[in-house]
Amino acid sequence: MDDKDQRSVPAAIIPGNGAPPPLATAPLAYENPSFLNSADGRLIRIVAEYMEPLARFRREQIQDTVVFFGSARFRGREEAGHALELLENTGSTQPAPSHEQPAKAPEIAAGKASDLQLKRAEAAVKMARYYEDARRLSGLLTTWAKTIPSRRHRFVVTSGGGPGIMEAANRGAREAGGKTIGMNIRLPFEQAPNPYITPSLNFEFHYFFMRKLWFAYLAKALVVFPGGFGTLDEMFEILTLAQTHKLGNKMTVVIYGPEYWKKVFNLDVLVETGAISPKDIELFQFAHTPEQAFELLRKGLTENYLNAEAAAGTLAENQEMPQDEDLLAGWTVEDFLGPEMAKTSK
Repeated sequence: MDDKDQRSVPAAIIPGNGAPPPLATAPLAYENPSFLNSADGRLIRIVAEYMEPLARFRREQIQDTVVFFGSARFRGREEAGHALELLENTGSTQPAPSHEQPAKAPEIAAGKASDLQLKRAEAAVKMARYYEDARRLSGLLTTWAKTIPSRRHRFVVTSGGGPGIMEAANRGAREAGGKTIGMNIRLPFEQAPNPYITPSLNFEFHYFFMRKLWFAYLAKALVVFPGGFGTLDEMFEILTLAQTHKLGNKMTVVIYGPEYWKKVFNLDVLVETGAISPKDIELFQFAHTPEQAFELLRKGLTENYLNAEAAAGTLAENQEMPQDEDLLAGWTVEDFLGPEMAKTSK
């Protein structure tokens, strides 16, 4: 081999130069972030957002949930009298620009508040009431659910994990001494879970459809407080699933604050035009107060589940739970999900 030919061959494989340098161990496929975060790894990510919450719900012994939906864009009125503040976006930790904030008393007195600020100041007072109502309702529900004899946690308050009404729901449950679930979604702007979620039941999802699945999967009831696009989306999605009999369980749906919702939509028009059946209106009930909403929830959950379980002799306290070291031992789909979800409609 002449000098010219030798220069064209990599030094590592030139005869007489010794062995090639050591080769690093390849990462395991499930520890390879470049693969897991790629388009090729999407199916694994989707499955993970199903299996990881499922494992945690088993470990935390969560049997079923009651889901609260509502606006994330307002903060509640704290006992210390902190000013109400409109958030920049749903779930955002950043406040909206000053010209979009509700007017404060000095601005109103000085005539410096815009029409938008005046309207939002009035709305902020109402939203603060809804925050406190959601907090109280969650507390009432959790206090009652803790009295149900069961080895597993029943009717656990669940929210989207963010601020506003979601925070109020988690807060009321925590103050009542119960576990409470937060299902956050990763968004392109700064956001954070509210601090009242039970840490071991704090979830963050990438895929909206997997988050929606878990909202419906264990839910036995839904409470809809005033909100915007996200609240409307979740509410009508659940109502559509109930209307088309795609839910394996009977859902009690309480829409809170008819004075708000009846200005947002008029379902009577849908009945009059034949777009929905008159019986579809029976898929939900309105409530004006936390006490009224609680009675509707307790009645629905008792009639649809607790009475049937007692009659069948299948109350959760009579079912043996597996040990922590073997969470799946002896369990069937029916044991964990209950017969309602195990027989999901085809």
